[in-house]
Amino acid sequence: MAYLIGIDIGTSGTKTVLFDEAGKVISSSLKEYDIIQKKVGWAEQDPESWWEATKASLIEIVQKSAIDTSEIKGIGLSGQMHGLVLLDENGKVLRDAIIWCDNRTTEVAKEMEEQVGREKLVSITGNVAIPAFTLSKLLWVRKHEPGVYARIHKVLLPKDYIRYQLTGEFMTEVSDASGMQMLDIHKRDWSDELLEILDIDKVLLAPVVESHAITGYVSSKVAIETGLSETTAVVGGAGDQAAGAIGNGIVATGDVSATIGSSGVVFAYTDEVVTDPEGRIQTFCHAIPNTWHVMGVTQGAGLSLKWYRDTFCKEEKEIAIEKNCDVYEILTDQAREVSTGSEGLIYLPYLMGERTPHMDPYASGVFFGVRASQGKGHMVKAIMEGVGYSLLDCFELIKANNIPITSVKISGGGGKSDVWRQIHADLFDTEVKTINVSEGPALGVAILAGVGTGIYKDEKEACERIIGIKTTQAPISENVAYYKNFYPIYKTLYTQLKDTFKEHHDKLSGLNN
Repeated sequence: MAYLIGIDIGTSGTKTVLFDEAGKVISSSLKEYDIIQKKVGWAEQDPESWWEATKASLIEIVQKSAIDTSEIKGIGLSGQMHGLVLLDENGKVLRDAIIWCDNRTTEVAKEMEEQVGREKLVSITGNVAIPAFTLSKLLWVRKHEPGVYARIHKVLLPKDYIRYQLTGEFMTEVSDASGMQMLDIHKRDWSDELLEILDIDKVLLAPVVESHAITGYVSSKVAIETGLSETTAVVGGAGDQAAGAIGNGIVATGDVSATIGSSGVVFAYTDEVVTDPEGRIQTFCHAIPNTWHVMGVTQGAGLSLKWYRDTFCKEEKEIAIEKNCDVYEILTDQAREVSTGSEGLIYLPYLMGERTPHMDPYASGVFFGVRASQGKGHMVKAIMEGVGYSLLDCFELIKANNIPITSVKISGGGGKSDVWRQIHADLFDTEVKTINVSEGPALGVAILAGVGTGIYKDEKEACERIIGIKTTQAPISENVAYYKNFYPIYKTLYTQLKDTFKEHHDKLSGLNN
């Protein structure tokens, strides 16, 4: 029997899963860590915390499984996209990683787009300048921390730092690299033209390969520390969204996924490059050769419910411990008792600014329509609906770009909630499905590892072998009508608050400086 490992370096924790070649979970482990927020709008993490979490989770899954680790043929790596990891010539981290939801780079991104030209930037990278992308973070460091910039030997993404720790190799792959905004997405390699315009030495960047390519093998040091075998290959892997898409079977035209993790993403497969000149949705390379994907992102999806849980739900946490259940099950039950629309309570999920469709780092979270008759269940339901409205923004833009939609699969932590799934079926006015496996990005990169090591012919064949439909939820007509009536109000709230968000941010910044 051959086995595969998928490692997903997420925003709140690293999940490592051991699969057999049929996609069955043999063992899994999740190790959590925190976000460092030194200033309003900043978000950083210590890359060493990712590595410690990865090592601990690898040790745990090996011990739980009790298998012969020489039978583990490959490891695939997934991770939060856009993060900036800087290493010196000795392979040591120069500063905490600036992660995807950091908003400090707004002005630098504007300056970069003016220097390159929006049309040229979109033609090369598929996207307008976005503060979240790695390039803007790198330019921010060059401008504000020149001493750090001068010592950079390699610029890596989060998952590629874990690759370096596992194998000693500097390498990246097309799906995650295209989210750095330095890749020519047509050629699927670094853009010499863009790097020359911005005076960035290409030697700082790791070589780019396709996502299932073998990039190295587990080092002897790591093998001793974890119990893995030095014969286990490590493949390119994928950014979390492309990885999750493969893990959900999004491998053909018409396939669309809606993922509710820390962020929320609507993801659509394409056989050709499709770009939105206004930059409201993003275009990246898919983890399957010669394919691409478009996606819209809401930055505070599951993050919104986690924030609510951690801030207001001490009692629910205690009950969950007593009942030996997940606290989110208790919150879902609270939301289940509340009618569609949360009795008029509307939530804007902009805790970390917003990407699609507003590209606004100054946007903030809002509860609108609060009344004395409402309780915790209303707030939970409103958060679920607010995230759903934001993902509907993404869904509508994908349709507007003439991308076919024949199937919508929902996944991520939020996809486990039947209440949240129904909300999305009603908002999208289409059936939403879940699949028989729930490991998303970890399964996706394990599949890539299986392709790279010859266990599967290709990604599509692997998905046909492993993935089937588990549940289907159809829209409820009266709920569809309600949401269609109130969606314009949700959209109007941002329009009316946009300038106030910016004014509020500027005044807060003035107080903090």
